[in-house]
Amino acid sequence: MSNADAAPRSTMQRLLDGVERVGNMVPHPVVIFLILIAVVMVLSTLLSLFGVAVTHERINPQTDTVETTTTALRGLLNIEGIRFIYSSLVPNFMSFTAVGLMICAMIGAGVAEESGLVTALIHKLVIVSPRWALTYILAFVGIVASVAADAGYLVLIPLAGVAYLAVDRHPLAGLALGFAAVAGAFTVNMLIKPLDAVLVEFTNDAAALVNPDATIGLASNIWFSIVSVLVLTCIIAVITDRVVGPRLGTYDPSEASEGAATEPKTMLSDEETRGLKFAGYGLLGLVAVFLLLTVPPGAPLRDPTTGDLIGNSPFMNGLIALIMLIFLTAGWCYGIGAGTLRTLPEVIAAIEKSVKGLGGTIFLFFVLSQFVAYFTYTNMGTVLALGLSGVLQSANIGALPLLVGFIVVVAIIDLLLTGAIAKWAIFAPVFVPLLMNLGVEPEAVLAAYRVGDSPMNAITPLNAYFALMVGFAQKYNRNAGVGTVVSMMLPYVVWMFVLWTALFAVWKALGLPWGI
Repeated sequence: MSNADAAPRSTMQRLLDGVERVGNMVPHPVVIFLILIAVVMVLSTLLSLFGVAVTHERINPQTDTVETTTTALRGLLNIEGIRFIYSSLVPNFMSFTAVGLMICAMIGAGVAEESGLVTALIHKLVIVSPRWALTYILAFVGIVASVAADAGYLVLIPLAGVAYLAVDRHPLAGLALGFAAVAGAFTVNMLIKPLDAVLVEFTNDAAALVNPDATIGLASNIWFSIVSVLVLTCIIAVITDRVVGPRLGTYDPSEASEGAATEPKTMLSDEETRGLKFAGYGLLGLVAVFLLLTVPPGAPLRDPTTGDLIGNSPFMNGLIALIMLIFLTAGWCYGIGAGTLRTLPEVIAAIEKSVKGLGGTIFLFFVLSQFVAYFTYTNMGTVLALGLSGVLQSANIGALPLLVGFIVVVAIIDLLLTGAIAKWAIFAPVFVPLLMNLGVEPEAVLAAYRVGDSPMNAITPLNAYFALMVGFAQKYNRNAGVGTVVSMMLPYVVWMFVLWTALFAVWKALGLPWGI
């Protein structure tokens, strides 16, 4: 037992212990969705017996004219519903394209991570950073590191602590900075990442409940995400320099745990340096190939009819392939230069290791695919969204206040259910159609979800990496515990949530484009 556990518990620590105990009672996401499937089955059957239906106007995709139609709620525990459940089990999963998108993205990301490219890049950026800009660069790199999933938690956070120690600043401030960047801004990035593919797919499935032709692409939130990254970088850096750092004061090395490493890595090895050069050469080669495929008039990846590159073009529709190739090419080239992944069998082994790690996610997706299919079949989402939208329209609340309220709800739920994918699978079928019927585009709803889902990750003990953060802190302060981490992270969470929500509100009010 650590010293933090043996010491008297403060009010904050007891409160957090209570949150942790309650959170530990929350079932596994698979169990949650199995329960939801059972609820949908029973509830849809009961409501269908009462003849629940809603009459509304819709655009006929064939004639582009507005027509009045009635959508009745369908039950799952009647003859037709049982037939659907039995016959659609495999088709539901096979049509769940999020599985394919995730696997494709992880093929490249697995090679980049296994070769050591991600670790070397983070080390390089920290080493070359000027002292005055170190906080901003670490915050920026921490946010962008989410493109490689767990690498940011496992590499950037401890590295930020060591980097702060190297410039005579309190290492706990560096750890807090890294954790705020990686966890508190996890859903946005300047790059398209595997998580985007899943969130977009869920959004499209939900939007189809209102308009079967309504779809968004992987880059549908890219402009908002880019600006969010820049704003959050500044917020995290300012909070670190003005609040967290001064509060921690001067670091006393005697507080460190016995045997804790406090010497920073001051330079890259020759192998790592050569690997980064090779990765750069490989990336330049890939860019040259894609320039040939996209820039010339009539290039293969342009729209064959309009010649457009952005929009409904082969380039944008297959963007996940470019993401996979970037990571795959740069990762393998780095491996050749650094000597970590030289041969094709080694690359294949790295891909297999990455894909094997998706076993639990794929099973979760199997259950999710059934829930989404059943929810869609019953028309519950359509009926609920139209009913609620009618109430809200008559109440004249307005779309923007409702979006802000949605952000708050997501943030509260994130304290107990931290998985971005699991929460969006629950929220999307209800809130996307609801807000679309109030004139809100699906891109805005997804952007609102990104804002609500991220900041609380840095403060909830139910985050899988929260305990890891406590462990990192105890290396520099053997008395650190949950309360220590929460007290450091609370200023980040409050200001990130408030100012990021304000950014979203201003963005929506000005009608700025969310992405491509």
